[in-house]
Amino acid sequence: MLKVLIVDDEEVVRQGIRLGVDWNSLGCTVVGEAANGEEGLAAARQLAPELIITDVRMPRMDGIEMMQRLREEGCTAHVIVLTAYNEFDYARSALRFGAADYLLKPFRDQELVAAILRVRQSQDGRTEAPGAQLPQLPGGDKSKYVQRTLEYVAGHYGDTDINITTIARSIGITEGHLSHVFKKETGYTVLNYLTQYRICMACRLLSGGEHKVYEVAEKVGYRDVTYFGSTFKKFTGLSPTEYQDRKG
Repeated sequence: MLKVLIVDDEEVVRQGIRLGVDWNSLGCTVVGEAANGEEGLAAARQLAPELIITDVRMPRMDGIEMMQRLREEGCTAHVIVLTAYNEFDYARSALRFGAADYLLKPFRDQELVAAILRVRQSQDGRTEAPGAQLPQLPGGDKSKYVQRTLEYVAGHYGDTDINITTIARSIGITEGHLSHVFKKETGYTVLNYLTQYRICMACRLLSGGEHKVYEVAEKVGYRDVTYFGSTFKKFTGLSPTEYQDRKG
């Protein structure tokens, strides 16, 4: 599990981040919180998080100074920076000290989930079996409809009724147009991307050993556990039980 530290001077923001994300399904666990950069620095030293989600402007020590100090001490944690100030200098400073992503407040839960998944994807390509990897997307900027589709899948893959119709309706585009632009920009059909995404999330849940196969099937949007099993084996070469046994 990826250890996560949340640093923000607003308690309501920290609570929203902690409760608004299904951390377990992302292969993450929140190990601590801090209300400013000084507390964040101390917590990072003690807890050794692998992902830090931090505000920029905070009392006593801001997020940029905290990042700088941590990097000087050899900390290699991924950092997602949050800020209410849409200023290039802040973005540039965050990137200078190795920020993995930069989100402007107020942000939606799905945007944060997408940022976390990009961090996980950068790690998973090096450390996990093929079945546990997120679908690999080609580089380059994505259109707003494709980006919204990726975010929608990240936030709703556990819904049993999700399909191209519900996605298209949610983002305000026709099914035909969505099918065309998504395939053109990603190389996947919407359904194939959704399926691979679900199987990736299932792999992470099974690896934890905390859930039964039928529970995992439900969590990733499958009503029929037999169909889930056949789909899982198609993508990983193993049945869910075999995969869980190997990871156990």
